[in-house]
Amino acid sequence: MQAGGLLLVGCGKMGSAMLAGWMAAGSAPAPVFVVEPSPAPGAVPAGAACVASVDALPPGFSPAVVVLATKPQVMDAVVPAYARFAASGALFVSVAAGRTLAYFARHLGASAAIVRTMPNTPAQVGRGITACCANAAVSDAQRALADRLMAAVGEVGWVDDEAMIDAVTAVSGSGPAYAFLLAECMAEAGRRAGLPEDLAERLARATVAGAGELLHRSPESAAQLRRNVTSPNGTTAAALEVLMAADGMQPLLDRAVAAAARRSRELAG
Repeated sequence: MQAGGLLLVGCGKMGSAMLAGWMAAGSAPAPVFVVEPSPAPGAVPAGAACVASVDALPPGFSPAVVVLATKPQVMDAVVPAYARFAASGALFVSVAAGRTLAYFARHLGASAAIVRTMPNTPAQVGRGITACCANAAVSDAQRALADRLMAAVGEVGWVDDEAMIDAVTAVSGSGPAYAFLLAECMAEAGRRAGLPEDLAERLARATVAGAGELLHRSPESAAQLRRNVTSPNGTTAAALEVLMAADGMQPLLDRAVAAAARRSRELAG
């Protein structure tokens, strides 16, 4: 019998990013199995075994942790097949947007140990951030295991109030798309200002990526870094008068985050 180990259910972009981080860091309890009918080439690294369905797992396999990384829309069809692992004491870790602790308890049993998480796509390069929320059945050791797993792909934070996960989803879960859109818009603005298309794209991409790295490395706040690059009455100040106006970036992002948080709640049903 194989006791312990990790079972990853779903190996798409987020699942494969986490799996690569776990295997590189040696943070996953062995053995490691993946349930994925059609894994992308290279998605399952050496040291992990992939099967097409839960029924194809080795007889007697009883994982210490089951990570649910399928899309929220298919969870109803997927989760019930794993309830038997809850009965044997497995920790369940979900990365699905909108699916609540109560949702998983309905499918897995009231005594199931469940951690709901919200990672983001920079986990693919080890620079993600994940917020986690545990139910009352999660032990200290299981919480430490969940923390170790998510730390393999970036920073980790914990919240006690599950309602905060909707806001987390809207800020950091969806947030990389906002940064990518900023790069798109900067490139387009450069083209409209007369720059060649390829140069505008390079300038925008490198600027957003470089500013992000500076923010990552600097001990100063984002506000201070902004002030550092803004000379009085200079070009940056002129641009910021537009971006920081009453109808500028802040109210726009407020509405965007509110819309994403609302959709997260809708996904919960």
